[in-house]
Amino acid sequence: MKLKYKNIMLITLLTSAGLTSCKTDFLDVTPPTEIPTEEVWKDGALAEGFVTGIYSGLQQGGFSEQMLASLADEAVFTHTGRNINTINEGSLSPSNLGWVDDTYGWGPMYTRIRATNLAIQSLATATFSGDALKSRLKGESYFLRAYYYQQLLRYYGSAPLIKKVYALNEDYSIPRNTYDECVKSIVSDLDSAAILLDGKTLVKGRATKAAALSLKSRVLLYAASDLHDIPTAKAKSSVIAAYANPEFLGYLSGDRTARWTAALNASKAALDAGNGGYKLNLTAPETADQGKINYISIAMSGASADKTLDPSAASEIIFGRYFTPSLSEGARQTGLNNGPNGYHNWAGNTPIGLLVDDYEMMDGTAFKWTNPTHSAAPYTNRDPRFYATVMYDGATWKPRPSDAKDPANQIQTGAYDLLDEKGALINRKGLDTRSSSIEDWNGSRSGYYMRKFIDPNPALYDNTDRQNIPWPFIRFTEVVFNYIEANIELGKDAEALLWLNKIRFRAGMPALKATGAELKEAYRHERRIEMAYEEQRYHDARRWMIAQTTLGRPLTYINVVGKFKAGQSMKEPYHYDTSVYTYTYTPVEEKSHENRTWVDKMYFRPFSRDEINRNAKLVQNPGYDK
Repeated sequence: MKLKYKNIMLITLLTSAGLTSCKTDFLDVTPPTEIPTEEVWKDGALAEGFVTGIYSGLQQGGFSEQMLASLADEAVFTHTGRNINTINEGSLSPSNLGWVDDTYGWGPMYTRIRATNLAIQSLATATFSGDALKSRLKGESYFLRAYYYQQLLRYYGSAPLIKKVYALNEDYSIPRNTYDECVKSIVSDLDSAAILLDGKTLVKGRATKAAALSLKSRVLLYAASDLHDIPTAKAKSSVIAAYANPEFLGYLSGDRTARWTAALNASKAALDAGNGGYKLNLTAPETADQGKINYISIAMSGASADKTLDPSAASEIIFGRYFTPSLSEGARQTGLNNGPNGYHNWAGNTPIGLLVDDYEMMDGTAFKWTNPTHSAAPYTNRDPRFYATVMYDGATWKPRPSDAKDPANQIQTGAYDLLDEKGALINRKGLDTRSSSIEDWNGSRSGYYMRKFIDPNPALYDNTDRQNIPWPFIRFTEVVFNYIEANIELGKDAEALLWLNKIRFRAGMPALKATGAELKEAYRHERRIEMAYEEQRYHDARRWMIAQTTLGRPLTYINVVGKFKAGQSMKEPYHYDTSVYTYTYTPVEEKSHENRTWVDKMYFRPFSRDEINRNAKLVQNPGYDK
């Protein structure tokens, strides 16, 4: 079997953007028409190019135009006709999968898994010189196989474990392995990766020992969770209770304490192998302003030219997808995809009120619309991470484009009294609404815009310029959260609280003093806020089996109105001013764009009808057999 040289090169070129400063000496060869597969493993540069190509399965990280946040109670996708509602309204089926990103699609994952199998198999007999390179490439291949399998595991439940390279005309039908077998296989690969990558210095974007240990902590944490303890899952879901093959979804029996202990030990090992993360050594809260800067710095990972941010926050990323300025990668237009339409952007994945309302007040108490002080000024005195994550009415942002009259450069998502040029009273919708004078079709439906992961550098114009912010597949704080959760489940509240408060102190929030069930809820809330938009909430709500009361809630938007105070007025252009206006904020439940609901089959994604037809041994997930 021959492997086209140009295909090796194409895969490598497409993915090397995410591996900044990668060695490119494997390009310095005379390109023949074809290179036999076995020849690749006689040349270290070609072998490295092949393994580099496997990283292309990471795609754009989480920066797809349609983000996973819009499948959770974090965001709503603005544009219709993209099959997001198919999932959120519970109508997905084997013949209608809705939107599926290539970072977890069944076919794309197995394409990359096959490549890892080929690499692992071939590296065992590779004849190029350099044992250190062989060891590193094998370690990376084990990590990538584990990563792609854990993607399948957390979206679909168990999958067929394939660890060989199929030849032509073989029987490709293969049954699913059990959930337990999948977890053990992934952990085994990660253990191998950690050993092989130990002591290796790699460029950003490549697998490392710390990445392998951190992913292991995630896999074992998920494995210990309610969704994958079948007695617990059956008690909480009639759909799972009726499923004939629960071994594909989790553990039929066994010691949950042992599983939580394994998750705890894995998380502790990952923490010990890491670099300590970013500012997790504080013993008291930062100021509110510094807390906001810390959080934005983490999101930018030191990649922004904004001098107010801390580039050392790049230490947070354990495994990330990095982008290259010279390439036109879709992830580099996150600001265009999600920014305000009043800046000629597309408002793609906008925060919903359910997320905004969950940000605490600065004193650590809950925000409540029933509190008159809160409802009169809902964006005042909130958790500093709110201001780093969400653009809201009146928030200051970058300079407007020249065709927008807004010298204040403030987000306008309301409707405001104004005097026109003749002095007549009018009511004008803001520049960032769906009635804007600038691209009204791209306006936010929720009344909010995403700020997190959008470069705040005022010199960068999102509509035409491109940013270079990396996507954090795994960051140090996730591992800390994994450690906290395992401690809570094992009754070790003091240790859990110690680390939970380290995260809060960095954000400028006061210490918690909760224990027991209250601590567990506080932890879940903190994880929701800290990891917003990072592809955590969708999985957390499912593995905790709280999706019915979280992901299944109707969308909530905000309606903002500004009315002149007695004796006050303002002519065009408008700017936010509480001395001139009385602002009212009305949360609105919305079902016309997406009538969100939850049905328990959505705990796992379905296999497509075509996949079932191709593989007669593949048993469908619960709830999709009708």
